[in-house]
Amino acid sequence: MTESAKAPMRLNLALQGGGSHGALTWGVLDALLEDGQWQFDGVSGTSAGAMNAVALAHGFAQAAQQHKDPQEAHQAGCALAREALTRLWEGVGTLGSLMWGLPMSATNPVIGMVRQWLSPYQTNPLGINPLRSLLEHEVDFDLLRGAPGGPKVFVCATKVRTGRSQIFFGPRLSVDAVMASACLPLLFKAVEIDGEHYWDGGYSGNPALHPLIYQTQTCDILLVQINPIAHLELPHSGPEIMERINEVTFNASLLAELRAIEFVRRLLAEGKLDPQRYKNVRMHRIDGGSVLMPFGADSKMRADLAFVRKLFALGRTAGQEWLQAHRQDVGVRPSIRIADNA
Repeated sequence: MTESAKAPMRLNLALQGGGSHGALTWGVLDALLEDGQWQFDGVSGTSAGAMNAVALAHGFAQAAQQHKDPQEAHQAGCALAREALTRLWEGVGTLGSLMWGLPMSATNPVIGMVRQWLSPYQTNPLGINPLRSLLEHEVDFDLLRGAPGGPKVFVCATKVRTGRSQIFFGPRLSVDAVMASACLPLLFKAVEIDGEHYWDGGYSGNPALHPLIYQTQTCDILLVQINPIAHLELPHSGPEIMERINEVTFNASLLAELRAIEFVRRLLAEGKLDPQRYKNVRMHRIDGGSVLMPFGADSKMRADLAFVRKLFALGRTAGQEWLQAHRQDVGVRPSIRIADNA
């Protein structure tokens, strides 16, 4: 059997959020799609990770409509997903370049000071977010909800009322769900869906791993992490302290799920759990947080085209390096020690 004719290996994706740093994840996904040897059964994403997830799935859903042969559909899906992700992030970069330095830009230092005292209900009462129009233009959510082909998509948002996570998938997958997942409460009004209000999913699942465990058959999960877990230097300034608090908060739920996965794996290895009932999850990780650390926290709000493309290139390199180092681990063994990360 030739390399191109090999059946793709099954892999789930868990995509963190982190503002414009999600462009690094775009680069990682581009490397995986170019490789062409992966079947993505499920994709769980939060905030920018959710945008990456729906763009990727949109490409595969298009291919499933156009091709009946599974191998042709897979090859076409990889190509169409790459195109969809490129259009999305090039659009983000264009918007960022156009808005750079404007008075209402999130990167404007005046807005940074004002939002300490004024809420988005005062500074942005109409809830204007140009990313919504971009997503509606680039992603066919009706197709995602109805097409049988492509990965299952799970989008995490946080219920304001309870503080718990809400996973949107299947019939509930929508542009509203993605915008809820990316709703930073100091920048945007809470997103209302079916009478419930939501904030950024990073507070409760960045990203959520449990849908991939319970809603798919695949045991391997590749985590694309863009928020650093470890921080080598003690933060001293106010902004540095706040950013480290945000990193800790946005990684807390992920670390809890990683510890639970390790606990179940240990009990399975000791024969204390029924392997027919409990999944032996194999975790893999691309550490984008260490790659992005030199850019600083403020760069999460920077989205000009040159910066987005730079992050894409770094992500492609990280993806290619992971493929070279860990391709053979998928389906066999985990490639990270969870105890070292959790």
